[in-house]
Amino acid sequence: MRDAIPVAVNQRRFRAEPILIILFSAVALLVHLLTIARYGYFRDELYYIACARNLAFGYVDQPPFSILVLHLSQVLFGNSLFAIRLLPALAGAATIAFTGLIARELGGRGGAIAIACAGSLCALFNLAVGNFFSMNAFEPLFWMGCIYLVVRIINGGSPILWLWFGALLGLSLENKHSTAFFAAGIFVALLLTPERRHFARKWIWFGGLIAFAIALPNIIWQLRNHWPTFELLSNIAHSDKNVALSPAEFIWQQIVFMNPGTLPLWFAGLCWVFGSRDGRCYMALGIIYLVMLAEFIILHGKSYYLAPAYPMLFAAGGVAIEGVFTDRLAWVKPALLILILATGALFAPLVVPILPPGKLVAYMRAIGLQLPHTETSHTAPLPQIFADQFGWQEMVASVAHVYHHLRPEDEKRAAIFCQNYGEAGAIDFFGSKFRLPPPISGHQSYFLWGPRDWTGEVALVLDTREDNEREQFASVEDLGQIVSSPWAMPFERRTHIYLCRDLKTNVREFWPHVKKWL
Repeated sequence: MRDAIPVAVNQRRFRAEPILIILFSAVALLVHLLTIARYGYFRDELYYIACARNLAFGYVDQPPFSILVLHLSQVLFGNSLFAIRLLPALAGAATIAFTGLIARELGGRGGAIAIACAGSLCALFNLAVGNFFSMNAFEPLFWMGCIYLVVRIINGGSPILWLWFGALLGLSLENKHSTAFFAAGIFVALLLTPERRHFARKWIWFGGLIAFAIALPNIIWQLRNHWPTFELLSNIAHSDKNVALSPAEFIWQQIVFMNPGTLPLWFAGLCWVFGSRDGRCYMALGIIYLVMLAEFIILHGKSYYLAPAYPMLFAAGGVAIEGVFTDRLAWVKPALLILILATGALFAPLVVPILPPGKLVAYMRAIGLQLPHTETSHTAPLPQIFADQFGWQEMVASVAHVYHHLRPEDEKRAAIFCQNYGEAGAIDFFGSKFRLPPPISGHQSYFLWGPRDWTGEVALVLDTREDNEREQFASVEDLGQIVSSPWAMPFERRTHIYLCRDLKTNVREFWPHVKKWL
């Protein structure tokens, strides 16, 4: 009978832990499914949809994986908000599942798994990216899949797991180029820990070859197109587009983006892997984090670039707290769980469209917190992820009204020129409803798609000022300001429609001058 007791306990543990992981993942999925269709299409989503109509092995500002996924999603489910955001919602739920699996692999039991999954569920970045389509939605999933395999290998798992690691890393590189910083962190972490022994064996090198082979199509595309992504990043670095942050400001924004309530959790995880006897064998996780933190601070990356790394610290923190707070201090674990869930619920409206816009503005004033700005152009009352979901269909309707009131001969020859991919993507997406031609633009990949069949005779140009147009065209007429939403980005609300005639040079000579990779 004595032997049967621990067996029964282990069986209950075996059943309870997967249930906890499934429960937290299901809650995340439910939150997204209930809210993903509340506002409108996000600026980047409209651009991604346009990219999905122009499949390639690369784009000026991203690799091809997420675009291919979106293309397949449209084929299977359609173009509705709910349809294109379903896969990001599932990816967000899967990220939480990996957080729980990593905590379990680190030696955590039910309490550790619950706290770790709660941290991942309530992290504001995770809530945000699971709610609309972008490559950011899949990045935490790929990174944590890689970390799960690394931890299994550290625990004595088969070295063949390096092949699966290579496959995930390669797909992640094809999803977002910032994975290169994650890969560098892993490389340094392996060198600085006893796991360097794997470099003397073949499997890790085979895994590296697999990652390289998967990433190779995009590398070739970059080479054939003269490395446009590097040109884009260089342009951004020499501009004032992004908010410049000091190291202290960068770290403070980590706390905000991860939800201040999770700070004790991920900080405990960082301490555990460096300072605990049980956690020290997983020191590689802490080194990966610190290497990437240093990379993004030195290179002035946006503060959310580091966010996909935190679920591994949530997992480590859950194990640390479960191990430290026992007996008399056991109350700390449920108290921390409640704190994380309470602050998650408090701050969730900042990143998930729970409230109507007007009530959200009042709510942000009441709680005294808003998301940090990452770009200097963000001056809207709403967080940027919400402001960029308003005004697009109204803008397209304004353009259509002007377009269909042109003289018939002008309507046949007119091109619609947009200053950014949000405007162009909106006309591409909503334009068929209003019988508009496809737009042209010099912004990002739209530049590579060219001027189509435009002759230069007539153009409707969307811009906030007409200075450039008067230099480029013989005749410019202001046809008025577009109709937009009061919640849209302010610079979009200031946009006018200019009727421009007779380009002063031919289109072929003119087109290189419209390139805007920023």
